[in-house]
Amino acid sequence: MPQLWFFTSLAFSFIAWGIVTARYIWPELRIRQRTEALQPLLILHSFRFIGLAFLVPGVVSPDLPSTFAHSAAYGDIIAAILALLALISLPSAAGLVIAWIFSLWGSADLLNAFYQANRAGLTAGQLGATYFIPTFVVPLLLITHGIAFRILLQHQNVSAVQESRHLA
Repeated sequence: MPQLWFFTSLAFSFIAWGIVTARYIWPELRIRQRTEALQPLLILHSFRFIGLAFLVPGVVSPDLPSTFAHSAAYGDIIAAILALLALISLPSAAGLVIAWIFSLWGSADLLNAFYQANRAGLTAGQLGATYFIPTFVVPLLLITHGIAFRILLQHQNVSAVQESRHLA
């Protein structure tokens, strides 16, 4: 039964963050230039250092599978570093490349965490105080990765069309 509550919490979080994103986040970001639209997303993801909590004894259960804990913690800190590097490098071309790398790494890291949790047979109780990360934070992070990809792709296409008009 605890697993049912865990997945129910996860589902509600995706729904709630989806509504917040559709009503407040996306309408604001879609009208901004690419680098301006990416900045708040990168700032949000710079807080992914919080995944290091999976490595802190007493915060998580002693029987939290170490394969999951290490993969999630180190994947998150790398994502946070990439987000910060992209943020300080924007609006240069290098910043956009790093934003792409961050988006690919960060979303793959979150999906890998789900895979590792399932593979290790993780139970919700093993997460201890970090229970809020997958049930509250991860849905927001996955949704904002989707937005980041949309911004990167959409604005790239818009820029290409605008450039071709100027050349004609």
